[in-house]
Amino acid sequence: MTTSEDISRCVPEHDAQALPVAQARAIVRRWAQPVATAERVALRASLDRVLAEDVISPIDVPSHNNAAMDGYAFDSAVLADPAPGGSAELELEVAGQALAGHAFTGHVARGQCVRIMTGATIPAECDTVIAQEQTVRTGERIAFDARRISQGSNCRRAGEDLARGRAALTAGRIVRAADVGLLASLGVAEVAVHRRLRVAFFSTGDELRSVGEPLDTGCVYDSNRYTLGAMLARLNVEALDLGIVRDEPAALEAALRSAASCADVVLSSGGVSVGDADFTRRLFETLGDVGFWQLAMRPGRPLAFGRLWPTHRDDGLRPALFFGLPGNPVAVMVTFYQFVREALLAMSGAKVEAPLQLRATSSTPIKKRPGRTEYQRGVATRAADGTWLVAPTGSQGSGVLSSMSRANCLIVLAHEQGDVAAGAPVEIVPFDGLI
Repeated sequence: MTTSEDISRCVPEHDAQALPVAQARAIVRRWAQPVATAERVALRASLDRVLAEDVISPIDVPSHNNAAMDGYAFDSAVLADPAPGGSAELELEVAGQALAGHAFTGHVARGQCVRIMTGATIPAECDTVIAQEQTVRTGERIAFDARRISQGSNCRRAGEDLARGRAALTAGRIVRAADVGLLASLGVAEVAVHRRLRVAFFSTGDELRSVGEPLDTGCVYDSNRYTLGAMLARLNVEALDLGIVRDEPAALEAALRSAASCADVVLSSGGVSVGDADFTRRLFETLGDVGFWQLAMRPGRPLAFGRLWPTHRDDGLRPALFFGLPGNPVAVMVTFYQFVREALLAMSGAKVEAPLQLRATSSTPIKKRPGRTEYQRGVATRAADGTWLVAPTGSQGSGVLSSMSRANCLIVLAHEQGDVAAGAPVEIVPFDGLI
């Protein structure tokens, strides 16, 4: 069995009682290895899936030289022809027209042009398009100021967006709506993606009741499972809700073993502190490998992380990654977005990018104790000069879930940082694109 003391030999300045956030992230990154299994899915089913291999373009995009706007296509060599009397005005004869999907099939002689529409194929003899609003047409002739146009203007070249044989999208990319359209434009009907990660989650606590049940004295409704289910849905994983598990060793052990046997990742909420009824951590040390279980952060100090073995270590089964999240609702969300989200993306085969972080000015003083990383709920606004201002939502208690609803960002206060004065700079992580 690997314990937090074993991990300490791999992590500089490890403190089993309060591991700094940066070191905890390093452990999670090392243990969150991608699931190798891949499958092919139809293009319409690829949204939010992770590409398992590069998608190579079978065609040039665009597939032909075409006009970037409505106008007249001609050979730019005529721009060098002297005009009578030294005038800059150039006259060309209109030889025909080219429409999108209906190319001009004739020959364009020197001194001629073709009326052309946006997206239409440019005739082989032409290399430049003059916008129609820059011309004056009289019968079958046009005139324009030759000084206002140069060779190659308003032409899109075959393959200039994407050349045949080049990677249109690379492995590890999470497919977005624009990507689906791009692949459709290449005629790609299906793509190889990593299988969806299976994530089992449950809550622990004798005081918890499910929504719809009577609320007995001293009991609370279990919001964490609904929060976790919603956050997991945003990551397009296969979420397995295992319900509420009572604070009994046998029930917890059965839940952990069952979850590890059917999922790649197991999430529990509650039961990882040092209270007498908190069995999860002790069971975890028996059933798996402990990476860490307390962090120097607020909210979220009691966070257990490691691996769970479904049965025995030598049975060839892959262990499930385990996160024992705190019981307080805000701490569940903060620890999920600081640790679990990145691990799930990495295990899904995605190229993980850190959430967007912005510099803002604190509108009010913020109390902060050095020696731990803090994530305070904040409301960020734009000042008249375009800079960001931010203020905490008020009470930062880890049970005040309404503060997460009011907030639009997290204020990130670094490990070594102390109190923040009004007007001082702070870092914020916007919720848009994250939650």
